[in-house]
Amino acid sequence: MSAVSTLQTINHSVFSQHKLSVAVKRDDQIHRIISGNKWRKLKYNLQHAKAIKAKGIITFGGCFSNHIHACAFACQQQGLPAIGIIRGEAQNQNNYTLAWAQHWGMQLHFVDRKTYRQRNDDGYLAQLQQQYPEHVIIPEGGSNSLALTGMAEVIDELNQQTTFDTLLTPVGSGGTLAGLILGDKNQHQLIGIAVLKQQAYLAAQVDALLPAHAKPFDNWQLMAQYHRGGYAKFSQQDAQRLHNFNVETGITFEPIYSGKMVLALLDLIEQGYFSAHQRIVLLHTGGLQGLAGLYARGLLSSQQWPSLPIAPINEKHQF
Repeated sequence: MSAVSTLQTINHSVFSQHKLSVAVKRDDQIHRIISGNKWRKLKYNLQHAKAIKAKGIITFGGCFSNHIHACAFACQQQGLPAIGIIRGEAQNQNNYTLAWAQHWGMQLHFVDRKTYRQRNDDGYLAQLQQQYPEHVIIPEGGSNSLALTGMAEVIDELNQQTTFDTLLTPVGSGGTLAGLILGDKNQHQLIGIAVLKQQAYLAAQVDALLPAHAKPFDNWQLMAQYHRGGYAKFSQQDAQRLHNFNVETGITFEPIYSGKMVLALLDLIEQGYFSAHQRIVLLHTGGLQGLAGLYARGLLSSQQWPSLPIAPINEKHQF
């Protein structure tokens, strides 16, 4: 496990044309399985669970969830039993993501969408806690106050590595952006790119996660116009444009999270949003295992996007 992720300057014709300096914070290289923001958000949650001698972890996610995939492996490594509350049908239990999660010992409990929507309700969580006493509940995406502590460390690392003006990050559950706001303390411009349609929900999530002393920080914004149609949605034109960017820069960004950040950056540059000589950092939040779900649904070709972090667990997943 790499303690500090590298910062890689990238070259692209658009950057040169607009006289911009762009670098990528390579959190995707922290670990091949617990990559990106996943380890940063899980690290202190798992430390806490072990410190209080919890019997296990309970968490939430969809059938192709990066968080579920990473949490299952991290819990196995830490010797913590894990339970995943999964939105969707049990027929998905043998897909790439969930097959690996079960291989690493996670127990899966499938619930319908109506039940899953209760995942943040106090009453539902109290029932879960009663059903599984002495288990620590980690929210969907790993986003809670302990996750913010881990994400805030990105800013400390960047301040040691470079001088920059603007940091971009994809936003799915709000914890990554909230942690960056907490760690940045109003030093730089922070831009969150929403990867789903619910801007009001995401803004409320970020605000709810921030401690009182960080709420006045006004150096951040959540851009909601670059979700490309909603969560896990994108056009083939988007995919091709992103693939071209990947080839030119030599870094793979997937189209659900970090890829939407990249496409937003390109759009913003074309709109003249950034002044010349700005120093921009992109936070690569990993999530490359999610490509398997896109292969399985025929949304991407595995020949064009051959970047799964680990091989499929069985022959059913040879795409």
